[in-house]
Amino acid sequence: MKFGYFAAFASLMLFSCSAQDAGKSTAPAENLPDAAALLGAALDGPARTQEDRARDEWRHPRETLQFFGVEPSMTVVEIWPGGGWYTRILAPYLKSGGGVYYAAQVDPAASDRAAAAVERFRSEFNDAAIYGEVNITALGEGEIAPENSADIVLTFRNVHNWMSNGKAEENFKAFYRALKPGGVLGVVEHRANEDASDADAASGYVKESTVKALALAAGFEFAGASEINANPNDTKDHPFGVWTLPPVRRSSASPGQEDPAFDRAKYDAIGESDRMTLKFVKPRQ
Repeated sequence: MKFGYFAAFASLMLFSCSAQDAGKSTAPAENLPDAAALLGAALDGPARTQEDRARDEWRHPRETLQFFGVEPSMTVVEIWPGGGWYTRILAPYLKSGGGVYYAAQVDPAASDRAAAAVERFRSEFNDAAIYGEVNITALGEGEIAPENSADIVLTFRNVHNWMSNGKAEENFKAFYRALKPGGVLGVVEHRANEDASDADAASGYVKESTVKALALAAGFEFAGASEINANPNDTKDHPFGVWTLPPVRRSSASPGQEDPAFDRAKYDAIGESDRMTLKFVKPRQ
């Protein structure tokens, strides 16, 4: 498997909240690509649709990836990339700097639906001229990347699923194994109020304290938090959980079935969910 160059991954300040410190290289600046320019090119690139770009207002991809310290020469694992919203940014960005991108998908053996989703993803992201080599692995089936190989593991709005299916602890351990010592785990998740029950994860919201506990139990150290993806207008008490809000905009208890009488106005006015953005580090041995 081809790995991109990566020049001397620097010491991470394990307890620093600074996005500028974690994940940076100590190599001379003149020997590195201009990460900001390459990220800008990926954000403005032809792989992204207008629909994708419209969600930047809520997802803040530039600021989020910079907070996590993603550089274009790194090996990055994205967990459950789904339809590939972040893939259309990350894969071209890493290609431009000689990095390596892993898409740790749902296990295709889990169901016909899962297998079909993985095949759709494989078909969409097979243009090496745009995306480079997209390495597809499966979370829960083998390793998401070779052990101690990844600089960064990223997961966007997935923890509630693992809380519901009982796989959260196991998955955080898989993230830990894949990362190099000093590597970063970046988590974005719908944020529950701290007085909520963990049993409420079926609503799509998870407490920050729960995510931190999962990461610490797997061996990570907490390295910082950002309010980049916060939305104080989200009341988190919606009739169909987080999926009542954009972009899903569910209007009935049955996914895919619309209730024409449902008044979406106040939920659309909220926008997308309030989200935590947390950074963890695998300690150096």
